[in-house]
Amino acid sequence: MSGSLGRAAATAASALLRWGRGAGGGLRGPGVRAAGSGGSGSSEHLDALVKKDKVVVFLKGTPEQPQCGFSNAVVQILRLHGVRDYAAYNVLDDPQLRQGIKDYSNWPTIPQVYLNGEFVGGCDILLQMHQNGDLVEELKKLGIRSALLDETKDQDSK
Repeated sequence: MSGSLGRAAATAASALLRWGRGAGGGLRGPGVRAAGSGGSGSSEHLDALVKKDKVVVFLKGTPEQPQCGFSNAVVQILRLHGVRDYAAYNVLDDPQLRQGIKDYSNWPTIPQVYLNGEFVGGCDILLQMHQNGDLVEELKKLGIRSALLDETKDQDSK
């Protein structure tokens, strides 16, 4: 997908998708909320965004339609662990947000992952944490049980 076409498609998407569980534990559809253009790149605004939810991801595109391979990898890692309740901000919708989050974290690339208000890193760091088991432990600290633990338990019982 060309850069301008990708940005145009992303502009049509929402700035923020919230995934959550409805009654009975079933996955409900995303609620859409714009990140807001007023002050979206300010340090105070970004500080509030990263601390608002246990898991926050700034990515190119949306969880349903990532616009780059690295953003897709982050979404897939979170899915593998069964993380469904997280805030995902589409930086392609807001140039101020895109630059602001890079300045805020002092990290030059997108996607960016925050756990409990703390910057974790990008795709490479999350992948490494997934591979070495650290992500399971970090999620546990947030009160999130990784779905991979259940998968391992199921395999052990066979």
